Parts: sequence; C-alpha cells; structure tokens
Amino acid sequence: MNKSRYFWLINLLAIFTLALVACGGSSNETTNNTGASTPQTEVSAPTTALALSSGRVQVRWFVGLGAGSDEPTFAPQQAIVDQFNASQNEIELVLEIVDNDTAYDTLATQIAGGNAPDLVGPVGIRGRDSFKGAWLDLQPLMDSVNYDLSDFDPAMVEFYQVQEEGQLGIPFAIFPSFVIYNKDLFDEAGLAYPPHEYGAPYIDAAGNEREWNMDTLRDLAMELTVDANGNDATNSSFDPTNIVQFGWMNQWTDPRGIGTFFGSGSLVADDGTAQIPAAWEEAWRWTYNGWWTDYFIPNGPYGGAEFLQGPGGPFSSGNLGMVHLHLWYVATWALGDVNFSWDLAATPSYNGEITSKMHADTFGILKGSKNPEAAFKVLTYLLSPEVAPQLLDIYGGMPARLSLQESWLNNYFETNFPGQNIDKQVVIDSMEYADNPNHESYMPSFLETTDRYNEFWNRLANEPGLDFDAELNQLKAALQTIFSAARN
Repeated sequence: MNKSRYFWLINLLAIFTLALVACGGSSNETTNNTGASTPQTEVSAPTTALALSSGRVQVRWFVGLGAGSDEPTFAPQQAIVDQFNASQNEIELVLEIVDNDTAYDTLATQIAGGNAPDLVGPVGIRGRDSFKGAWLDLQPLMDSVNYDLSDFDPAMVEFYQVQEEGQLGIPFAIFPSFVIYNKDLFDEAGLAYPPHEYGAPYIDAAGNEREWNMDTLRDLAMELTVDANGNDATNSSFDPTNIVQFGWMNQWTDPRGIGTFFGSGSLVADDGTAQIPAAWEEAWRWTYNGWWTDYFIPNGPYGGAEFLQGPGGPFSSGNLGMVHLHLWYVATWALGDVNFSWDLAATPSYNGEITSKMHADTFGILKGSKNPEAAFKVLTYLLSPEVAPQLLDIYGGMPARLSLQESWLNNYFETNFPGQNIDKQVVIDSMEYADNPNHESYMPSFLETTDRYNEFWNRLANEPGLDFDAELNQLKAALQTIFSAARN
C-alpha cells in the first residue's frame, strides 16, 4: 500500500470540502460537488436592476467565498434579489457573483481599495477568518431593532460570537456532526449500539452502564476491529498486519478537526503565539495510539487498503464500525446506496465535556460597508423564515432556525433514505455542543500553517514508534516561527 497516497487524498478532500464553502452547502459539499468546478467570471448586476437615480440606497451583495458561484445558482439568487427590490422602495440590492477560485483575491482587493461590498455570503468560518478583523460587529444593529433570536439555539448564536470582535453573524445554514455507526457490525459482534441521547451512558449487552466517553469508544472500537482470522483487537492472538475491519475513524478531517473531537481550541493563543491545546494533544496522542498500539483506527498504510474503499470513503465500504462526520456526508457520500444498516449516535465526551464540531454558513457585513444599516435590513430579510428556505434550496444545508428544522430533516431523510428509521433527533441535539472557537478559525499564514501541521500528521500516520512529545514540540516550534514571520 502506498503510505503517502491515502493521507494526501484525505488532506485534499478536507481542503476541497472545507475551502470551497468553508462548511456550507448541502453539506457545504453538496452544492460544491455539483458546481464551482467550472470557472465563472464575475457576474454584473442585470439590466433590470434599479438605477441609483431612483433615490434608493445601494447595497452590494458579494457571493463567492462559499456556495453560490456555480452557474445553476445564478438565476435563483438573482430572483431573490429581484424579490427583495420589489418588496420595498428604499434599498437597491445588487448581486455580485465571483468564481470561488478568484473570490478571495477579488474581495481582498476591493477591501484594500476602499471599495468593499456591503454584504458577503454565504460564508463559513474559514472564509470569514480569511478576512479577520474586516467584519462588522452586528450586535449594535441587532440591538437597535431588538432583533428576535428566539428561533435559534443559543449555542448557535454564541457560535458566531468572537472574542474582541463581537457578534459576526446570525445563524443560517448548519451542518452538525455526530457519530455514524454500522448496525450490522455491532450486531455481528454482539455489541449494544452507542447511545443516541447526548449525555446518556453506554449500556452494554449485559445491562452494565458506562460513561459514553473516549475510553468507552476506544474499547468498543477495539472489539469491532477484526483480523483475517476473526480475532478482534482485544484478543492476544490478534494480527495487526492482517486487519480486515476497523472500529473507528474521524473521517475526512484534519488535525484541527480531530483535536476538536476532544474539545474546542486553537493553534493560536490569545497573545498570537503558537500553542497546542491540551485537549488536542490528548486527541492526537489517542489517535496515534489507535493507529499503532491499539490498532482500532486505520493508519497511513491501511488507508489505501481495498477493503476500506467505498463510494463515500472508508465508512461506506461496510468495513468500518463508527465514524464522526457532519450532516453533509450523510446524503452526499452515497449512504443511501450502502448494503448495510446504519444510524446516528451522540458524540462521546472527554473529561466530562462534549464537543461536536460544527460547519456553518452565514452572511456578514464588512466594516468597509458604506451603508451598514441598509445592509443589515437586507441580511435580516435573507435570514427571515420566509426567505431563508428559498436560499437553503439554492445552497443546501440544514436551517439554523428551530421552527424550520423538523420539516427539513423529515424531508431530507425521507427523500434520501426512504423507509429507513434514522434517528434525526441526534442531528438537532448536537447543535448544543458546537465548537467555539471553531476548528476552522483564524491561523496566521493559513496555507503555510496548514502544510506544516499536515506534514506532522502524515508523519505520525505512517511511522510507528515515534517520540510523540518530541514531534509535538517540533510542530509547536515550527508554528511559532511561521506566526512570528507573519507578524513581521
């Protein structure tokens, strides 16, 4: 097996899925997998747009950092613009669509040139934090109109509160994460299913209760990891060189996402220096041991194994017991076509705390907006209970509004998985445990930093017997060098 091929592919997939929409879309992925592959030039406002001579205040809406830059979405988005312009006579909304490949540079140029658009979105956390410090704190505008937040989970409102920057968004489209498990493999091993209710204990087949935490997850995953002779990873006769089924994987995420599985954090300390959060260090150590000591997670060499190849990656192969993934994966990556039964379960805890990482899209107003009050009126229009569903149909994603979730989830699962009894409540409950700071938050010299921690991760994945602490210290030192250079 090619050691580097698998983890190169995983990193590429992670970058693809997270960069195009920074976590938005039917999955941010659903929208982007069907579009954004064909470069588009900037789309100017149509000739039907109202002229400024009408006396209206112009609000420019920039699309391109996430979903919405592929051609099939152009007309539906313009229809929303026309709908808004026809609904009132004070504001002229102008749509500016830029291909995702050039949108970041285009927006940076506009901001630097004093020609910033007013409203930007949909945009995920990575896209937002690529322009750190450029966003307007919405709280004063929300307070001025007594904006009603009662239809949103408080955890999701807090998700957009950034220290020293304020309320940078209002929830729009979300992609919670949770455990997805193969019921057939659990049945075959005689194991009770993981709990669906957050905070509930794991109750084994004999009726014994255990906290649903990382230790319990590890033990279950080892029992689900089997060699060619039928021995699981808890058996002294287990052959780690001939594994045919694995128990666990944090599929399609990077080291920051895997670290967040144990708790929210950032590689950037409050003073701007490099740090490795304690929970992340433990998550990475747990994973390294899972690769090379306990063998319940596919390591680099096993990553390319034929028995783990499925249309939706390792889990869809049917030879992986559990994964932790986002809502966008469930329909996008062909779980409707697998030949085994599966369901959703709660994210386990670490040190008594649960963190279920979140992908989410919203709209932001730039500090350079010449008309922030008018832009806020547009933003609240787009996020209203009447218009948000229209946009979600265009971009994909679960509505953040609580009043819209039940019908959306029923339709989502009934359309994609007719006749299957999937526990949709798990999706809703996971919102409460969204990571803040988010695992895609700001890092200095983003690409260089990403390359360096991926180099660290690939080395761990492909080499047993490393001095883990030494590798960790080398990573921290390298990140500090990058961060220091970024400040100079």
